[in-house]
Amino acid sequence: MKSERVGKWTDRRTAVAALCCLLSGPAAADTLESALGYAYVNNPQLNAQRAFVRATDEGVPTALAGYRPRAVATANIGMQSLSTTIREVGSTTPLNAPPVFFTQSGVNNPRGVGATVTQTLLNGFQTANRTRVAESQVNRTRVAESQVLAARETLRGLEATVLLNAATAYMNLLREGGILELQRSNIDVLTEQLRQTRARLESGNVTATDVSQSEARLNVGRTQLSTAVANYASARAAYRQVIGLDPGKLSPAAPVDRFTPNTLAAAMAAGIAQNAAVSAAQHNVDIALHQVKVAEGALQPTLSLQGSVQKNYETALNQQQSFTAAGTVQYSAPLYQGGAEYAAIRQAKEIQGQKQLELSVARDQARLGVQQSWAQLEAAKRSIESTRNQVKAAEAALNGVREEARLGQRTTLDVLNAQQELVNARIALVVAQRDRLVNSYGLLAATGRLSPQVLGLSVPTYDPQVHYHQIRDAWVGVRTPDGR
Repeated sequence: MKSERVGKWTDRRTAVAALCCLLSGPAAADTLESALGYAYVNNPQLNAQRAFVRATDEGVPTALAGYRPRAVATANIGMQSLSTTIREVGSTTPLNAPPVFFTQSGVNNPRGVGATVTQTLLNGFQTANRTRVAESQVNRTRVAESQVLAARETLRGLEATVLLNAATAYMNLLREGGILELQRSNIDVLTEQLRQTRARLESGNVTATDVSQSEARLNVGRTQLSTAVANYASARAAYRQVIGLDPGKLSPAAPVDRFTPNTLAAAMAAGIAQNAAVSAAQHNVDIALHQVKVAEGALQPTLSLQGSVQKNYETALNQQQSFTAAGTVQYSAPLYQGGAEYAAIRQAKEIQGQKQLELSVARDQARLGVQQSWAQLEAAKRSIESTRNQVKAAEAALNGVREEARLGQRTTLDVLNAQQELVNARIALVVAQRDRLVNSYGLLAATGRLSPQVLGLSVPTYDPQVHYHQIRDAWVGVRTPDGR
């Protein structure tokens, strides 16, 4: 009787310890917030996307270059050999006399310097449209500025994905740790059960079959423990890959329901309005619209102003010098260029239609994502309640079966089955608690609100506007600011 009580106490104690992996933890443990913050700052995929956004920012000064003058400096120096034959003609030469020739020859070093400045005055508004296309990713107040904003929305979507992956990896490790503790507890209980069964065999209360059943169930438990160890190791590796550092002693985490709408209708509206994929698709439509205007600019006339100066030395044998200064206004109107410009316009219009359809697809996917996340979260909430009741019922059943087995009313196999049902119920509760938290983060991501600002993470947030303003009006320089 005493050994059975010990087995019950050990079973309860280790089960509670396993569930504490999700429900409680020491103050010095790692937290989900710190893991999310570390992933936000150090995730290589996220940092690569930030570099891509900074590269996209450079499209704005590239487009603005069409407004600015272009200056070219020239210099030349060389060697020149001259030989000139001249016929002598004079008033004293008889008409019937043979011609007289003399030759001049020599070597000189012609050299010169010059500069040319060209300013485009009109090019069919191609520069304006290219600038708007480039700036559209940056300035939210201008609908036409879509390209930089599209890249930023893609970055925002990736931030949400990285944070969701980090939360998932964190909770997966907690789940696998809890399951591992439960399996270890199960081994302890099954070992004690085998010891008791052998003792009862010696007293004649059971048969050798009961001992074999206990041994078989213990071996099954050892197999399950080996699987749990492998799953825990895999979860640690995934944690290291997503978050970027090895896990410590993880502390409990709480759902983020407070940041999501209270109704499905409100969540759907937020998903369409704030989802990063939808916003990026909208900016891509704006980009395509202005690409049409850029293509149409090829049919417009161009007007440019050009000024040049040139100074040359030693241009002839007499060592003369020359200076030239010129100013030119050039107007050019395209008449026909083989039809390529018309094909480019038609192509740009088709792409615009494609982007408009992709926007509709993005909205449909956002609605679907919110609906699925909402349903999964509601199911996880209900699952926690049902699994808790399942655990209570399984604990009561195991205690009753053990007592009945002590009185000879139940077999050893009944006890082993009841024990396995309790282990399965506790594992189901651990899984349900993990799903509850991860699905709350999934719904927050689906509504477009999963960000360090909303979560209140204690990390410096990356603001892509900083880099944009650092380089937008830069005329010269090759330094690459990091946007901080």
